[in-house]
Amino acid sequence: MKRLLLILLLAAQAFSAAAAEPPSTAPFFALTLPALDGPSVALESFRGKPLLVNFWARWCGPCRKEIPDLAALQAKYRGRGLRVVGIAVEDADKREQLREFGRAYEMNYTSLIGGSEESIELMKALGNGHAGLPFTIVIDRAGRIRSSELGAMDQAEMEDAVRPIL
Repeated sequence: MKRLLLILLLAAQAFSAAAAEPPSTAPFFALTLPALDGPSVALESFRGKPLLVNFWARWCGPCRKEIPDLAALQAKYRGRGLRVVGIAVEDADKREQLREFGRAYEMNYTSLIGGSEESIELMKALGNGHAGLPFTIVIDRAGRIRSSELGAMDQAEMEDAVRPIL
């Protein structure tokens, strides 16, 4: 009986440790997405770089509020290798409206179009089971998710999230 309890305890600990593991970034790096302004981008090209990836939409008020802070973060840490990547949870047929939006909000970072359904599936695969917006993940140089946040972040929170991966 003690042996069975020990086996169950070890199995529960292993299950708990596995559940705490962050999701794989493989679905992210496997994609090629159209850019708001320019050719499509293979996300594999970002492998080995520290990344802050932000899922957003034009109709999302908290997303709009984050954009100036994302732009400031990109400007401040680009020299240290950080790449901010915005993925619009909208369809490619909205490219012109998204392009105008990007210019109006002075998005100085890589801005891609994820597609509505595709972005939702990607967010779920990356740990956002509710597919809420905004959603931000921080990926280190080894390609591991170091943190994620569902909901708006301010500049200080963004800096705290990226500092460990620079």
